[in-house]
Amino acid sequence: MRLTTSLIVIFALILSAAPSTRAQTLGEYWDTAEEESKYYKIVEIPMPEGTAIEAGSFEVLPDDRLAIGTRRGDIFLVEGAFDDYPQPTYKRFASGLDEVLGMSFKDDAFYITQQTEVTKITDENGDGLADRFRTLSDAWGFRNYHEFAFGSKLDPEGNIWVALCLSKSYQSDEPFRGWCVKVTPDGKTIPICSGIRSPCGIGPNEHGVMFYAESQGPWNGSCSLKVLEPGGFMGHPASFRWYDLAENLEKPKVEPNTPSRLMIERARVKELVPYAVVFPYIKMGRSISGFMVDRTGGKFGPFENQIFVGDFSLSVVMRATTEKINGVWQGACYPFREGLATGLLACQFTPQGDLIVGGTNRGWPVRGPREFAIQRIDWTGIVPFEIKQLNALPDGFRVTFTKPVDPKIASQPESYQLATYTHLYRQGYGSPEVDQTTPTVTEATVSDDGLAVQLKIDGLVQGHVHDFDLSPIRSAEGGKLVHTKAYYTLNEIPKRPSDVTAMK
Repeated sequence: MRLTTSLIVIFALILSAAPSTRAQTLGEYWDTAEEESKYYKIVEIPMPEGTAIEAGSFEVLPDDRLAIGTRRGDIFLVEGAFDDYPQPTYKRFASGLDEVLGMSFKDDAFYITQQTEVTKITDENGDGLADRFRTLSDAWGFRNYHEFAFGSKLDPEGNIWVALCLSKSYQSDEPFRGWCVKVTPDGKTIPICSGIRSPCGIGPNEHGVMFYAESQGPWNGSCSLKVLEPGGFMGHPASFRWYDLAENLEKPKVEPNTPSRLMIERARVKELVPYAVVFPYIKMGRSISGFMVDRTGGKFGPFENQIFVGDFSLSVVMRATTEKINGVWQGACYPFREGLATGLLACQFTPQGDLIVGGTNRGWPVRGPREFAIQRIDWTGIVPFEIKQLNALPDGFRVTFTKPVDPKIASQPESYQLATYTHLYRQGYGSPEVDQTTPTVTEATVSDDGLAVQLKIDGLVQGHVHDFDLSPIRSAEGGKLVHTKAYYTLNEIPKRPSDVTAMK
């Protein structure tokens, strides 16, 4: 695929504007692909020769076909994508749409989110081709290529939540750019919150609460998962200008200062919603994207009810867990699988319990070598030795593992290296890590089953990312961790153990 002149210009602008070098643009491997492959293999989903399919959304149909919505405006229906050795067949169901970045299917109808609207699409005469397109909502404006619209799956009430990208990162030139809106089954559009910059994924967390994936940039020091709090402000004030159109919401009385810190501005701007999970830049993502919760019942390994998140630039998949502390969402992210073939935009769990991923390299630099690809991540049935999750405690953290640990090593405080930092909350693009500290683990208590360790820590810092390195830890069998790093965003320190909302 040749880049057009405009895309070449965009590519150059991104490289010059971003605060990274060319080497950083290509990312830094975790250097774990070979070890990861023992537990999670990558399976190719072949495409028809000569057909460019830049996947932007997926859906599993009741008859076990895979539906693919593309950035080029097509919907393909695929048979055989879930086979052990896939040789799928593709049928184009619809075309002429505009960047299909959200898709659901219910009662013989597709509900898709494209740049300018949410659309209900049906096949009225049963010939396998779309023939009725009904606009459910086009309540927002559009005039710039960067004004993407990402739509959720249908929520339990049949609503679609739409995260609307700003105009050119810094501006909101059209109505509701930089907002989340909810589109009801009868087409009513309800403004939810302002302050979004550049989303690349939207959906429920493991507790069923709607989140979105935010990209590093102005007013966002690093990529993050954020909760879509009704009436909340996600952090970028350019979208304040549209509160006159949101009769159900009140405009914040003050705007954030720049440069500052998020913790400081939370005290000033009561509507400001902090990042729930920060993905430290380059270490854990450069452009996080579509995400989905593992509801496979254990078919995908030991991470049931965790969030799996793609990254466009680094062509990796990561994990995340969230919990609500003192009424505020926060949590951790963890490496999972590197070495995917292209920039990831979307992911979808299959009925067999595998994870379909796909995307494109169009317009931005990505680590993956291919222009577009659809791949599947399959669990081999072997449980990896991993940091399963982190949970905040009043005096430290609980670390849970996928296998029992060596109790002698795990009970030694020096087995846990910990650093903290935050980011500048500012109008400028991105941020370095700032305000670094080095807490001390003073006590490590291993559970009787060896699957968890409770850490007492001197020097917890509210509002900081707590960056863990557990390289010395070994399993009871002597094995090393597949990934030794994990990152917890400590917005709130629990007042007492009961303040922790446990994972479902």
